[in-house]
Amino acid sequence: MTDDLKQVIIYTDGACIGNPGPGGYGVVLKRGRARKELSAGFQHTTNNRMELMAAIAGLELLREPCRVQLFTDSRYLADAMQQGWAQQWRSRKWKREKGGRALNPDLWGRLLDLCEKHQVEFIWIKGHADTPENKRCDQLAQAAARQNSLPPDPGYEQTLADTPPRLF
Repeated sequence: MTDDLKQVIIYTDGACIGNPGPGGYGVVLKRGRARKELSAGFQHTTNNRMELMAAIAGLELLREPCRVQLFTDSRYLADAMQQGWAQQWRSRKWKREKGGRALNPDLWGRLLDLCEKHQVEFIWIKGHADTPENKRCDQLAQAAARQNSLPPDPGYEQTLADTPPRLF
């Protein structure tokens, strides 16, 4: 990629009422003076899935390759991308290094594919602090999680179907 890529800033947040439970995500995308907000919710999901969905939704808005600073208050998201864990999980067919399977492979795969298109720097910020855009994302995510008639999260439902029941 060249140095003449458009520069974009994306703030993201996910929320869940109960975990699992109804969930939502919020995104604020900024480029120069332009600003766009979006949000959506699902009837039964997890907070981590909503954190991932927020990043995916923000990146999917970009029509061409961009240089992106993506701000998140999710250590799950930031650490997995900054430390290369998500790439390692995919290379091991969604197995974690210490055994067991990586959670949310459907979303990690989508996110990794988007990161191949864009130059994305994941930046962790403290949640519920003094970052106005992060606060706005939280408001959007909370409102989305509280909507009526939310659609199912098919990836979460599939995860439930693939997980053997715990006996003890």
